[in-house]
Amino acid sequence: MTLFTWAGKDSNLRRLCRQIYSLLPLAARAPTQSNYPNETYLGNVLRKRTWASHDTVDPMPSFDVVSEVDLQEVRNAVDQAQREVVTRFDFKGTGSSIELGDGEIQLASATEDRMRALVQVLEEKLVRRTVSLKSLDYGKVEEASKGTVRQTVTISAGINDVKAREVNRFIKEHGSKGVSSSTQGEQVRVTAKKRDDLQTVIAALKDHDFGIPLQFKNFRD
Repeated sequence: MTLFTWAGKDSNLRRLCRQIYSLLPLAARAPTQSNYPNETYLGNVLRKRTWASHDTVDPMPSFDVVSEVDLQEVRNAVDQAQREVVTRFDFKGTGSSIELGDGEIQLASATEDRMRALVQVLEEKLVRRTVSLKSLDYGKVEEASKGTVRQTVTISAGINDVKAREVNRFIKEHGSKGVSSSTQGEQVRVTAKKRDDLQTVIAALKDHDFGIPLQFKNFRD
């Protein structure tokens, strides 16, 4: 009777019971999640996730409003101005000079009258090199050593926070419906549903004087 009872059973009952709870080792179980957002698992097979059409958004036409200065052209203008100052009779003996520094131009001369003439020479050369005078910020004329005077001209580039708010407010007031803008660093990005609306904004910005030179770049359809 005893032999008949055990004949159809496994000789190791403990091993059989363990298989009831886990048919596969933990390391062999199929993963359920991928480390990449565009992948998923179906059973134990890795699949590429296909996004639905409503998940994608077509980019709107846009462009960036920037305020840039070509420093190479500024350097060329300063060099030309200094050469003219050296050869002109009315500047002889005045110690007049024009030097380009790091983001600024240093002017020096004997009197304030000669300083005004020096500024005029500099501006003429800058205009010829298509450098906007709006990018220059003139400091006060100060007394220097040995009875001379000096003046620092700062070269301004980029749209600061104050000017950016002014540009954004102007676009909001003069732009058509669907046109929006936002400050991104030292530039302003303008977007619209239609490219024609962007052209209208550009024309309005060109006609308005913000006190700084503006350029329009990075057009996207």
